[in-house]
Amino acid sequence: MSTSQRRRASAFEPVALDHAEAVIVDQYTRLVRLAYLILPGKLSRHRRVLAAHSLVQRALPGFRERHTKARIPLQRKGRGTAGPPETGPARTGTAWMTARVLCAALAHDRRPRGWPDRLPPPRALRPALPVVWGLRLFPRAGGAEEIALAQVLSEVSAPARAAFVLCKLDGLPRTEVVELLAAADVSDPEAALQGACRVEETVGDAATTLLRSQEFDACSVQTRPTDLLRRRRRIRLAWCAAGIASISCAALLTIGPVPLTRDEPTRPVGSRSAISADALTRTSPDVWADTSRVDFSAWPARGSRVDDRALLTRALAAWTDPPAGTHIGASESTTTEPPPKGTQLLYAGDVGGEAVVLFHDGRRVVRYVEPASPTEPASLDFSRADDSDVTTAAALAVSRKDGKIRYLTAPWIAEAQTRDLLRPNSPGRPLDVSGQGLAAAVDAPSAAGSCDSMPVLQLRSSNRIVEKHAFLVADLGDLTPVHLSYTPLPGTGAPPRQPREATSGTALQSWARGACRLSELRGSGVRAVNHWDYATQDLPENGGRAVWSCTRASTWRGPGSVLLQFRTSTEAATAPAKVVGRARSTAACSRFGQHVVADTRWTAGSGHRYLLAAGSREVTRIMVTGDVDTERRGRALAVRAPEDARVTVRAHLADGEDLDEVSSSANPRHGPASASSGGGRR
Repeated sequence: MSTSQRRRASAFEPVALDHAEAVIVDQYTRLVRLAYLILPGKLSRHRRVLAAHSLVQRALPGFRERHTKARIPLQRKGRGTAGPPETGPARTGTAWMTARVLCAALAHDRRPRGWPDRLPPPRALRPALPVVWGLRLFPRAGGAEEIALAQVLSEVSAPARAAFVLCKLDGLPRTEVVELLAAADVSDPEAALQGACRVEETVGDAATTLLRSQEFDACSVQTRPTDLLRRRRRIRLAWCAAGIASISCAALLTIGPVPLTRDEPTRPVGSRSAISADALTRTSPDVWADTSRVDFSAWPARGSRVDDRALLTRALAAWTDPPAGTHIGASESTTTEPPPKGTQLLYAGDVGGEAVVLFHDGRRVVRYVEPASPTEPASLDFSRADDSDVTTAAALAVSRKDGKIRYLTAPWIAEAQTRDLLRPNSPGRPLDVSGQGLAAAVDAPSAAGSCDSMPVLQLRSSNRIVEKHAFLVADLGDLTPVHLSYTPLPGTGAPPRQPREATSGTALQSWARGACRLSELRGSGVRAVNHWDYATQDLPENGGRAVWSCTRASTWRGPGSVLLQFRTSTEAATAPAKVVGRARSTAACSRFGQHVVADTRWTAGSGHRYLLAAGSREVTRIMVTGDVDTERRGRALAVRAPEDARVTVRAHLADGEDLDEVSSSANPRHGPASASSGGGRR
């Protein structure tokens, strides 16, 4: 696979060397931002900053000066200042240099045939200026919208990222974007443009403003030191390794080869040794405020016993090889493997008369609890924590006793409150949190019995990370509480609304009708739950107003389950909504399954029975077949139907496809149906 910039940019005529240098100097900030956004998101922000500068600086051609005429049309006038210059040689040079930067950034993550996936691509392994030793560079962190945009861009192909940035940041028309992508050796520029359109639909009208924010400005960076203690240890280890290697070589040269004996004892395959307490990673206290990775890796080691080597050694030994009688608990799809190298210490201290140690190994959080009485067994709990963020890494359950739970909050949590989801009009109550982040005991949600209350935490992030960012988390039995969010009803003619924090009055009122269903998710490894009000409907015979909701529980391992609910305005404000559909292992009600339709039965005050159905914003027509055969234009349907009528409900979408309803195993009128199946297109 050729990676020559000169060949890939051949769609544009090369320009004079001094002209190319002038273009780089004049357009340097724009070109670096372009490269930074196109580079793969799996790179750390430090590596992306250096790689972006390196790609732009190495885009300067290495050939003699040439004077040529442009072979491309001039740029159209009337464009904003973010794009390239408009006329003459400047336009030619800018387009040619942009194409060179594009093909270099797109080729950065390409692997030759047979290249192992576990290794970085060859281009990423090449040493190139600039090189920074002892410092970490990264743009200033943006808000939640910038973080969401970065996540969306990381999930699309590099050509789609390039097309999106050229369209929204530089304001280029489709024809020029196609020319630039073709010059960068993109095989299918039109497919890249379609991917960019999907990103734009997801992000919305604020895309241009977000792309120009400081989150993606690789020329205005912050500097912080690397892990000084780890660097010091590595230097010492390097010197020790060099000394040992020298001594070993000298001994081998002196003694000669030593024959192996077959009867020497070997170490049993199943035996394992714990890592040393001195080898635990400890994050500096202020890292969380100056990093783009706001998750458990940014937690400092806290607690009164972080220097208790004996306690840490016992905890690591129990994790490595649990003694007989140790209580071991693990959330769904969470392994209990021994601690790997690089395991991080989060907390070590006494909580409620017990010694508690919390670890993080990059994929899991682990809690070790040692009772005060030596006759009582210790306990180990494991929960998934990979790909956590500012909300899902905001707290950890430290202890559970007598219906109470205590949390250790993240260092970026500036304020904590408790509230009851079943009392949406009651204000939150302040929660005491110590300087070490240990919160006072709060009521834990009931795992069984009547649903009289649903206590949750309302946390607020520090302004050093995100301004005015409050969110809700709820305990579902795992170490990590679940992040709760809310998506409001679609507006008339408005683009699709994104999930938002469930702290507004409307969100709390909606969550109050479905809060008691959260207990059904206990122990299933749930990471976040979003409550989406996807449709509203006026009921027949002046029966009031109904709201259709889809509650999606997303797990740490990936798959999610959905619960379709139906509530009316005539019922109590906290009365549980009626469940009208369920599905497991489905993409429904997520950004990968944005269309849904469901139905239910409803009885009017007159005693007349109706079949009701409603769909999401892209539904244009609803069809009913079976004992009732009818269809209605629009997103809602209400038709008289016998109680025992067997029907099938489908919806027609604006793009011409049909959508099946989400199944409900509790509804016999549909005939055989599996609770694990979900709505899907046809």
